[in-house]
Amino acid sequence: MASGHRLLLENARQVVLVCARGERFLARDALRSLAVLEGASLVVGTDGLIKAIGPADAIRKQFSGETFEERIDCSGKCILPGINLFFNKALKGVLLAGATYMEIHQAGGGINFTVEHTRQASEEELFISLQQRLQCMIRAGTTLVECKSGYGLSLDMELKMLRVIERARRELDIGISATYCGAHSVPKGKTATEAADDIISNHLPKLNELGRSGEIHVDSIDVFCEKGVFDLDSTRRILQNGKDIGLQINFHGDELHPMKAAELGAELGAQAISHLEEVSDEGIAAMATARCSAVLLPTTAYMLRLKQPRARKMLDEGVIVALGSDFNPNAYCFSMPVVMHLACVNMRMSMPEALAAATINAAYALGKSHTHGSLEVGKQGDLIIISSSRWEHLIYQFGGHHELIEYVIAKGKVIYKK
Repeated sequence: MASGHRLLLENARQVVLVCARGERFLARDALRSLAVLEGASLVVGTDGLIKAIGPADAIRKQFSGETFEERIDCSGKCILPGINLFFNKALKGVLLAGATYMEIHQAGGGINFTVEHTRQASEEELFISLQQRLQCMIRAGTTLVECKSGYGLSLDMELKMLRVIERARRELDIGISATYCGAHSVPKGKTATEAADDIISNHLPKLNELGRSGEIHVDSIDVFCEKGVFDLDSTRRILQNGKDIGLQINFHGDELHPMKAAELGAELGAQAISHLEEVSDEGIAAMATARCSAVLLPTTAYMLRLKQPRARKMLDEGVIVALGSDFNPNAYCFSMPVVMHLACVNMRMSMPEALAAATINAAYALGKSHTHGSLEVGKQGDLIIISSSRWEHLIYQFGGHHELIEYVIAKGKVIYKK
């Protein structure tokens, strides 16, 4: 018989709630100071949801006669929400020095290189590769991850990747949001218009059919809107058709060239746009008004030697800023603590802004901030425990998360213990 509650975390030095009033995202002044309790305890029920958070004495009294499957003494430690992570699922990649991203792409490298290896791999090989990578992410504190397809490009190969993501979603402890990114690159022998026609006429109807039958669950649609890849018109057509079958819009925009992608995303009601290194002032204003989140990727600018996205201007204008790792062959980073550190150093974000961007705002970018991204009663019990008396050390200690993170917990179940 199941016991009364799954988990009791007792006597934490700090519990970082991030939000305390059910906010779906944090922007502008709300980012200055996050909700933090000192000397607190937390209870997760057998349904995996948070039942109570409060002063340690009050929780002890309230649950004095209750049974728990597990108790963890958090004296001197900090509890934070599990971190959310955005990444592209890839099989193989090469680190190339010297050439620019588009030079590599046009020479048949980059995405095309990975597409070839993904096509050759079996679903089992792809699943094992994905599982190993997700384990690395869990150890770095990630409890919810966005997995994209996009290294298949043909319908059969995209479906192969989406089936692997679906299997991971069902079998693994980490939360997974699936994104269809068939428009990641224009396949050899096609124009962007022909590739868009194929996606609209063949890919999306098939995804819709498989979604209705419950075989594959896809949350979002992505397009690489870029000069020499998908232009604004093709991007608009693909995203609108994806939205028409119920997919959230969450796409690559204004990365290498100013494309007016942010303006397009705001107009289409996009949930999120990622990259935005070359976003216009008008695009920033439009995103703020439309409550379209900006998923900024400090690793991409760092590794591809691009200019940094203008995080400060976005924050000052009230854009909902989220952070992601952009895990893929050219940004091979498993660690959101490293991403948050880079955001503070290179994009001049404060530590509270970076943590909110990797928790509640990242959950918002996936359309999941009603259930994830903060520690509040009724939300999913996804959290991490760090061996530090202040939460800021998770960001402050560059590359130090392996020593700091003692437990990673999903739905109240310990999925990693140091």
